[in-house]
Amino acid sequence: MTFEEILPCLKTGEKVIREGWGGAELYVKLVGQSEHDGENLNPYFLINVQGEGYTMFTPTVCDLLAEDWIIVD
Repeated sequence: MTFEEILPCLKTGEKVIREGWGGAELYVKLVGQSEHDGENLNPYFLINVQGEGYTMFTPTVCDLLAEDWIIVD
C-alpha cells in the first residue's frame, strides 16, 4: 500500500509498518489531538521500536513514496 492508502487506516487507529524496513521497527501509529499542561497537543505519529519503546516519527520522502506499507496486528 502507498502512504496515501495507509493514512486513512492510521486515522482509524490501525498500526502500520513498511515491509522494507525489516529491522526493529514494530509499528507506526497516529496519536490524536489531546492536551498537555493545559495546552492543545496536535496529532502526531509514534513509532514503536523493539527494545527502545516509542519515539516520534516523521515520514521521510522515501516513506511517503514507498508502496510497501502494511497493516499490522
